[in-house]
Amino acid sequence: MKLRLLTVCALLTASLDAAAPKTTVSIEGDKFFINGRPTYEGRTWNGKKIEGLMMNSRMVQGIFDDLNPETIARWKYPDTGKWDAERNTREFLAAMPVWRAHGLLSFTINLQGGSPEGYSANQPWRNSAIAPDGSLRRDYMARLKRIIDFADDLGMVVVLGYFYFGQDQHIADEAAVIRATDNATRWVLDGGWRHVIVEVNNETNVKYDHEILKPERVHELIERVKSTKSAAGHRLLVSTSYGGNTVPKENVVRASDYLLLHGNGVSDPKRIAELVQLTRKVAGYTPKPIFFNEDDHFNFDVPVNNFTAAVGEYCGWGYFDFRMKGEGHTAGYQSVPVDWTLSSPRKSGFFRLLAEITGHTPATK
Repeated sequence: MKLRLLTVCALLTASLDAAAPKTTVSIEGDKFFINGRPTYEGRTWNGKKIEGLMMNSRMVQGIFDDLNPETIARWKYPDTGKWDAERNTREFLAAMPVWRAHGLLSFTINLQGGSPEGYSANQPWRNSAIAPDGSLRRDYMARLKRIIDFADDLGMVVVLGYFYFGQDQHIADEAAVIRATDNATRWVLDGGWRHVIVEVNNETNVKYDHEILKPERVHELIERVKSTKSAAGHRLLVSTSYGGNTVPKENVVRASDYLLLHGNGVSDPKRIAELVQLTRKVAGYTPKPIFFNEDDHFNFDVPVNNFTAAVGEYCGWGYFDFRMKGEGHTAGYQSVPVDWTLSSPRKSGFFRLLAEITGHTPATK
């Protein structure tokens, strides 16, 4: 009997060890740490400190699908003539090691995606891991689990966005929004992952239907995520974002663990620097990490661009790329169907500069 008990205990311990997270993200002051060490440890670039920053890319469509039969044909792959959600996730997974080799430590992925056209006046498609009642759709979450697990293996941080203004209207009411927040937070905590941080909603000040997702009340959801803990007492780091060229408001600055900025609409790198400076002056600010996780400006081949301007203010930066009119299938990371490789000059330009700034030398064939 004693031997049997010891065997059971050994098997249980082995099971727990197998499930133990490989990657843990934490914050100390204004620095991000991974597994107890600052990101890009010891790194400087052109005299600017890189250690502790979070470099990001907006890869929000990794679990994309379309539940609207009238619009799903828009996303068909050129080679097959049909959309395939599983293929999309498989190809996302295949590209992740290449991103990591160039120094990318985090990517944003959203439960409700982003516009698969880049920018859209109307969004009739139905892409949401969140059902109208606030429950989570199993097929979406199964795809997300594969991505989170592989990011854990690679030592990458997942910035998980819950709500998107192009899809939140399909959630029934405020109670369902709160239910979805709790369900998503508990799902991550129950998964045992320590490398997932939360962006409650993408651009809180843009066209949300539910009052609790708008700027005046979004801190309520931030606090709700912070108050939810695992059995071991772990909680998720959490923030939210605003539309481009916007300084976060006091309620979000006070409530958030880190701060997110967007550079859309900002063509002058000096303004990027100013946004960071102004964010640090908001009432209630205390030292905490800041990074852009969306910016649709490039010019990676010139000395001063939005990326380098953010770094100059000790702020991480995030690449947002969509397929522009007339461009082929390989362009853009948000436009569906997505080619997740470094398949366009813009993508290659971003990853080249990223590798230079972070001190990575990816292997080449």
